[in-house]
Amino acid sequence: MQPLHIILLILAYFGVLILISYLTSKSANNNTFFKADNSSPWYLVAFGMIGASLSGVTFISVPGWVEGQQMSYMQMVFGYVVGYAVIGLVLLPLYYRLNLTSIYTYLEDRFGSYSYKTGASFFLLSRTIGAAFRLFLVANVLQLILFDAYGIPFWVTVTITILLIWLYTFKGGIKTIVWTDTLQTLFMLIAVGVCIIMIKDSLEIDSLFTYISESKSAKMFFFEDIKAGNYFWNRFLSGAFIAIVMTGLDQDMMQKNLTCRNLKDAQKNMFWFTIVLVIVNFFFLALGVLLTDYANINGLDAHKDQLFPMIAMSGDLGLATSLFFLLGLIAAAYSSADSALTSLTTSFSIDILEIDKKTDEQEKEKIRKKIHILVSFILIATILVFKYFIADASVIAKIFQFAGYTYGPLLGLYAFGLFTKLTIKDKLVPIICIVSPVFTFLISYFSKTQFNFEFGFFVLVLNGLLTFFGLLMIKTSK
Repeated sequence: MQPLHIILLILAYFGVLILISYLTSKSANNNTFFKADNSSPWYLVAFGMIGASLSGVTFISVPGWVEGQQMSYMQMVFGYVVGYAVIGLVLLPLYYRLNLTSIYTYLEDRFGSYSYKTGASFFLLSRTIGAAFRLFLVANVLQLILFDAYGIPFWVTVTITILLIWLYTFKGGIKTIVWTDTLQTLFMLIAVGVCIIMIKDSLEIDSLFTYISESKSAKMFFFEDIKAGNYFWNRFLSGAFIAIVMTGLDQDMMQKNLTCRNLKDAQKNMFWFTIVLVIVNFFFLALGVLLTDYANINGLDAHKDQLFPMIAMSGDLGLATSLFFLLGLIAAAYSSADSALTSLTTSFSIDILEIDKKTDEQEKEKIRKKIHILVSFILIATILVFKYFIADASVIAKIFQFAGYTYGPLLGLYAFGLFTKLTIKDKLVPIICIVSPVFTFLISYFSKTQFNFEFGFFVLVLNGLLTFFGLLMIKTSK
């Protein structure tokens, strides 16, 4: 693709998003921004959540994992099903019963203000680093294939990217995002479908499912080595807890669910979202099998995260493949980033500044708009730190992985609140929630170096358990 074609594609893409923003943000206020006036159709929320769950990192990385991990990722996906069931049957009824805007308000009701602020702060840290990392990867791709050709520096690319997201979210917030995420999810799934069809035709495959089932890369279940990171129960249980924490205890994901008209609609959304997500992940992995075989047959030196972009953008599979890959990549990145920007604004406004306790509606709206701009600048600054001050991609990846540790304390806090009736010394909660991830990292590191045992994604469960036991240590005698 020529740079001019890419520019026209991006302009057309954001033109559609801004049009949707205009149509959905008429007479918008804070309730519209935070909760979409509780008027979102559940089926739109369910479909749009697919795009938010599958970020640009997933779009590129999951197909690339097949070469080294085969289809073992499906073990985790099946674990997601259990986690989403817990969300639909336990967490959503709780959130709707308490009529929450920010889900972390529950922690204040259950434990106190220190627990509340701690939970919200861990989310803000995690989501800021996670969103910045995902946008950093996509901005790097756009810089390489487009902006370098025009001599545009990286910081300008990033600033324009965030500005465009701010432009279509600043007024309608989550109401706009419910609709834009639906469109972006559609683009992403079309991109995967087109790439599968093009490679299938290129390899002259008659039956896709027969080909996948007979492939050496299609093995899903691994019970052989309990110490391995891809061991079934490790992946399955990790998937269940990851779904609970990174969806059910994540303001970004739950904010969409809380825009549904009622609990019943929100639960229907979660049910259908689960089914579609399992199917979509299977096709991502099937695409990975095809990409791996295509690279081997054609002698291409492309591996892991380079595999999908290199083959799709090479032009050998036709202009349509390159076009839809780029469209899917942009959609995957921005469907995650726009909801992150909105959820960060919501959490900071309500959890940290507590604007919901103010009575002047105009003042509340002014504060929210200022926070929205502030969060935009923080995302820009974080991405630029990744690019210019850290630079080492492996170090940045480790920072992103460490951000996952911050969900462990949330798991421990909510588990303690839901499954016990104990009270705790609220002021000591921040200490427990800081110490637990540190001990989790040390235990994980020494188990790997001393015993060759990999916790893998199971560190989340370990982190949550350490937090839970830490909270038991600070229980009160009431």
